[in-house]
Amino acid sequence: MIKKLITGIQKKNAPIVVGLDPTLAMLPSRFMPKGGVSGEEYLGAVGDGIFEFNKAIVDATADLIPAVKPQIAMYEQFGIPGLVAFQKTVDYCHEKGLIVIGDIKRGDIGSTSAAYATAHLGSLEIGGERFAGFDEDFATVNPYLGTDGVKPFVDVCNENDKGIFVLVKTSNPSSGEFQDRQVEGKPLYELVGAMVEKWGESSMDGNYSNVGAVVGATYPEMGKALRQIMPHAYILVPGYGAQGGKAQDLKVFFNEDGLGAIVNSSRGIIAAYKKEPYAEKYGEKGFADAARAAVIDMREDINRYL
Repeated sequence: MIKKLITGIQKKNAPIVVGLDPTLAMLPSRFMPKGGVSGEEYLGAVGDGIFEFNKAIVDATADLIPAVKPQIAMYEQFGIPGLVAFQKTVDYCHEKGLIVIGDIKRGDIGSTSAAYATAHLGSLEIGGERFAGFDEDFATVNPYLGTDGVKPFVDVCNENDKGIFVLVKTSNPSSGEFQDRQVEGKPLYELVGAMVEKWGESSMDGNYSNVGAVVGATYPEMGKALRQIMPHAYILVPGYGAQGGKAQDLKVFFNEDGLGAIVNSSRGIIAAYKKEPYAEKYGEKGFADAARAAVIDMREDINRYL
């Protein structure tokens, strides 16, 4: 699967993934439930609105980007209607030829981890037929439980030509409370990075592995060290833009071949219409055009330094 992602990045000259993480505050009024709707009917209307919003964003940007990253929590909060919207979003993005990175951050042990992997990346045989669950192409994985929690995902990836991104050094301010702790003279994130490289040895696809890593754009010096520790791991880089990550700091996440990383932006794109320089030009009615303009600007910003 990593080869497919790389092909998309090269074809569109865009190491960019758009995070489809809508909140109610981001939705233009046309996608909100109408007056008089309540209860389960309200949640259903919210789910429908979220999907229609996502669909418009995807329609406006699919020719520019190789991948999207829906964050499942933004859908789960609305219960079953939200999960229906998540599934419809995954399916629609596949119809548009996009790679889907399910931002699920799952991780457990044994059969539980295997069940998570099957739900998001694999399939089940029932009554002589095979059925896929959410069927994303990649999923984010929490490595806190060690190899027992990650290996089931790698196994499912190998069986189904899928991939994962393992949390190594996340972009949030408090990540250092655990991830920066010294263990045998090294920060914990470096030890996790070394394990990512090791886990990936059994899932190579050309020069890169289907086992990638999540490393925040807000920590470029750490990203530089991890790039050396994980030469075969693709790095998913959150934190660009709204969280403070700058394009000039991103080069360290890439390899000398110009590959090796894909940069995420979520609200900086899907809510671009709410802030300058896009708000005045596009407004709420032009939210999808604003998202397209934000993608173009992001692509140019990043490629200027690569």
